[in-house]
Amino acid sequence: MSRFPYLRQDLAASIVVFLVAVPLCVGVAVASGVPAELGLVTGIVGGLVTGLLPGSSLQVSGPAAGLTVLVFEAVSEFGVAALGTIVLLAGLLQLAMGFLRVGRWFRAISVAVVEGMLCGIGLVIIAGQLYAAAGLKAPQTGLGKIMGLPRALADALVDSQALTSLAIGAGTIVVIVLWKKLPKKAHAIPGALAAVALATLATLTFDLPVATVDVEGLLGVVQLPGADTFSDLASPAIWGTIVAFALIASAESLFSAAAVDRLHNGPRTQYNKEMVAQGAGNTLCGLLGALPMTAVIVRSSANVQAGAKTKASRVLHGVWILLFAAALPSTLALIPIPALAGILVHAGWKLIPFGQIAKLGRDHRGEALILIVTAGSIVAVNMFEGVLIGIAMSVIKTAWETSHVKLEVIDKGAGPIRVYASGNATFLRLPKIFDSLEALPEDRPIELDLSGLHHLDHACRTAFENWAERHSAPDTEPVRITATEPV
Repeated sequence: MSRFPYLRQDLAASIVVFLVAVPLCVGVAVASGVPAELGLVTGIVGGLVTGLLPGSSLQVSGPAAGLTVLVFEAVSEFGVAALGTIVLLAGLLQLAMGFLRVGRWFRAISVAVVEGMLCGIGLVIIAGQLYAAAGLKAPQTGLGKIMGLPRALADALVDSQALTSLAIGAGTIVVIVLWKKLPKKAHAIPGALAAVALATLATLTFDLPVATVDVEGLLGVVQLPGADTFSDLASPAIWGTIVAFALIASAESLFSAAAVDRLHNGPRTQYNKEMVAQGAGNTLCGLLGALPMTAVIVRSSANVQAGAKTKASRVLHGVWILLFAAALPSTLALIPIPALAGILVHAGWKLIPFGQIAKLGRDHRGEALILIVTAGSIVAVNMFEGVLIGIAMSVIKTAWETSHVKLEVIDKGAGPIRVYASGNATFLRLPKIFDSLEALPEDRPIELDLSGLHHLDHACRTAFENWAERHSAPDTEPVRITATEPV
């Protein structure tokens, strides 16, 4: 026992994480448009492979709601058979980034972009799963899902079967929310698991006409990527999807690691090693044709709160998922799809950072705008391009804020007019700079002192030179420029 001093705590925590993970693995797979078992395969790999590797000791990996939108888009465009190839190459890209020590750079991404990404993903998940809860077919695009909700609600209200399905989904959400208000002893069973169990029991007891999960068994769904699937690599679109998988999965995992580190006092995350661990897991998931994985904050926080001390808890949770999938696969066929939709609607709601939006709106309106535009872009276009738009806005905002320049004009009435420039002169501030310079008289000598500038970019340097050459009248002494470096 001395070799495993925390075995009792880790064993108890692993059971809690297993109970949290199973409904989420199945729900994410169904929402992604792939067989439910593929979600379990990813959960198993996340425990047995990624869980064993160094990086972060207590965070738990598996299929994540945050990638549901991207996976659904990929499956719709390239087919389920191509999913393994995409995940495989995304995993190899993560491995390369880990070995090249790129992991720590993900900490430099603007918080507003990350929160906007989560918000956009949450909105698309909620909209899409509301259709699933009602047993209706959802539009393909995120914007279409949201715009079509009033029509879908109207259709559901006149369809008794849709209303029954919607009631199961709504009941699932109510149970999850109210479960937290029950006495602490009840929390030994995760709310999501209790909600699915109750929904399944109600469906069986009253023989309700709602769709349930299709079951094929683990061996029936695992597909090694064939030579024909690699033919899709000739398409530039699939490479954009691969990069999106790698970058977004990495960002979500490393941001989750930072959050989990704040929950415990154990060893801190080694970001590059965690990137390698995630890449190894996704490479194997790709070889098995399964869903991509990320570190999942819901499972990770449950692991910490359950008292886990070492990585043994997450490895054991993978063992329990494997045993469940091998011994009790038929139980999946009893689970109502609207119950899984309810779990994901709740998960999507938790992704929307209402508190952060309000705080940024009060204190940092520029950051709030980036968050909203990122979320809106994900809904209107897709996740990858939405995140790129958010990053571009963040870079532009930072460049604008750091390019402060001040011009001080001293005119004593006689002698030359002296102009002192300080700060950072970049092309972004050219209009402001030259509004001031052009207002100076052309019939007086002017001395322009640039020695107070911390930064002078090429565009401003050239513009100063051109202005100095043409500003003075023919019978006036030319503008004289003083700088720490030759201009």
